[in-house]
Amino acid sequence: MPARVKICCISSIDEARMAIAHGADAIGLVSAMPSGPGVVDEAVIAEIISLVPPPIATFLLTSETDADSIIDQAKRCRPTTLQLVDALPEPELLKLRIALPATKLVQVIHVVGERSIDEAVEASKMVDVILLDSGNPAVRELGGTGRVHDWSLSKRIVDAVDVPVFLAGGLTPTNVAEAIAVVRPFGVDICSGVRTDGRLDEDKLRAFVAAV
Repeated sequence: MPARVKICCISSIDEARMAIAHGADAIGLVSAMPSGPGVVDEAVIAEIISLVPPPIATFLLTSETDADSIIDQAKRCRPTTLQLVDALPEPELLKLRIALPATKLVQVIHVVGERSIDEAVEASKMVDVILLDSGNPAVRELGGTGRVHDWSLSKRIVDAVDVPVFLAGGLTPTNVAEAIAVVRPFGVDICSGVRTDGRLDEDKLRAFVAAV
């Protein structure tokens, strides 16, 4: 089965419709972040989500690390999935599980070295999906960098965990086929690689989905 496709940094209803029309299985909507592109006001996020038809998944990206704040965001925006771009302590993850039993939890792991494998294994015990990205949590750089990380480490994470894994970080229409061949992820996630001057580019989007 082909890798699932998540188009991130969706900023408008028109972008959401374009992504879905070209075969996106999921769209990502970025709430307030300390860094990176694609941040959208929560009112716009909620409006977009309300118009996305099932079975398309809607990922709300949040940099909050307090469960109560994330629960409030989820109630305002109503996504199918919460993408946690920063690490949450286990008690906070448990709070989310109890408060939002129908909402999928995705933990982002920023692949920066061997320790990322252990982080992914631990996180996988508490969440539904792992997403591998190329940020630097030490300086609160939490995604959207457009950088490729070490896919050999990503492959080891895929092999080590028992939950689906999405691969992000510097993917483009020209390198995604190789990335899938090396890592064998459940899905791939792209933001800047299908954009021109910050806008979703239909030609790049079409080429990316075809390459997948």
